[in-house]
Amino acid sequence: MISSRGKALLPETKKLIVSTKQYFDNNKLIPKEPSTKRTADALGIGTATVKRVMADYNRDPNLLDSPIKMRGRPAHVLDASHQALVRSYIRTANSNGEYITLADIQSFLGDEYPDETYHKTTLGRTLNRWGFEFGKGTRSQHLKEKDHVIAARQRYLRKMRNNRSSEVFSETKRLEVYLDESYVNKNHSNDFIWYYGEDGPWVQKPTGKGERLIIMNAITKNGWVPGAKLVFKSTRKTGDYHGQMNWDLFKKWFTEMLLPNIPEKSLIIMDNASYHNLLSEHSPPTHQSSKKKIKDWLEQNKIYCQNDCLKPELIEILRKLAPEPVYAIDEIAASFGHTVLRTPPYHPELQPIETCWGVTKNHVGRNCDFTVKNLIKQLDCGFNKVTAKTCEKIIEKVRTIEDDFWTTAIKMDAT
Repeated sequence: MISSRGKALLPETKKLIVSTKQYFDNNKLIPKEPSTKRTADALGIGTATVKRVMADYNRDPNLLDSPIKMRGRPAHVLDASHQALVRSYIRTANSNGEYITLADIQSFLGDEYPDETYHKTTLGRTLNRWGFEFGKGTRSQHLKEKDHVIAARQRYLRKMRNNRSSEVFSETKRLEVYLDESYVNKNHSNDFIWYYGEDGPWVQKPTGKGERLIIMNAITKNGWVPGAKLVFKSTRKTGDYHGQMNWDLFKKWFTEMLLPNIPEKSLIIMDNASYHNLLSEHSPPTHQSSKKKIKDWLEQNKIYCQNDCLKPELIEILRKLAPEPVYAIDEIAASFGHTVLRTPPYHPELQPIETCWGVTKNHVGRNCDFTVKNLIKQLDCGFNKVTAKTCEKIIEKVRTIEDDFWTTAIKMDAT
């Protein structure tokens, strides 16, 4: 059976349909059904497909070898894994004073990833989401990072540099603990294999991504934090792992599996996921808080507003007067003597645990047999691939990236 609903037919499949149809046409036995119907039943495809292929063949046999036409809208989404490469390209071009446009970036990505498509409009939206903007430079227009992204990164880098020892800059005053969440699907496998050209690939990959496992863990320069690994099956089939995570689950893992297994006065580094940033009950409101909460806080601080003030007006006042928000997870960490630090937005390259996920998932992809039992087994093996030496090298590389960000920002700020 060759049925593959919704997918274009390979030239080999079309030739098989023609051969089968011709066989039934030339069969001397009296057929009980038309040859088109018998061909469709034999191959597990629709009669309309058989008729369409035969029409193409009768019009021009060479049409069977025509390239596959992809149905539906082309995939124009830019993968998040390209973010660091694009940022480095833009920053280098800016530092060299080069004029850079979407067309330049599109051409650059096309050279780096020739098998992928990058639509210019989607590329522009992606760059905006990653914190870049098309603004006026000193003498020309060019792509540059948004000010709030640069400021957030510089504050983060300053705190990370302050944690380094003045005697040996590669050493730290507090142990750095990087935590993150990710996921892996049952059908996660490598897409490319070796095969004999005439035979074609024989591996039949199931449709869909399959069941999903959510994974949570943390690393230090000494490897995975002992006892911090959490793996559980997702109950949602749509979206990414963020849809499965919530504050209660993260808090339970953080307090019961992470904090007891890290040294005193650690520096805990995480991203800005929503469940990481739940406001403490002692925190001032933010622009995302309700209008009533913002108005009540302002009045408690003797800042009275008229009753007909709109929420945007209250937010405008709040941003001028309110201190930094206080997060619930930061208070929990502080009660154990730890400090929480968040990576700047859109900077996965500053999270070394992201590379650890890549090492783990690559092992899973190379040893996939499309079963949950094997997925769990290979996931454990993948975790073992990440050793203390692996983490030490990854963190050292990230520190090099941090130093480059720091020096480049100062250099560009002086111009």
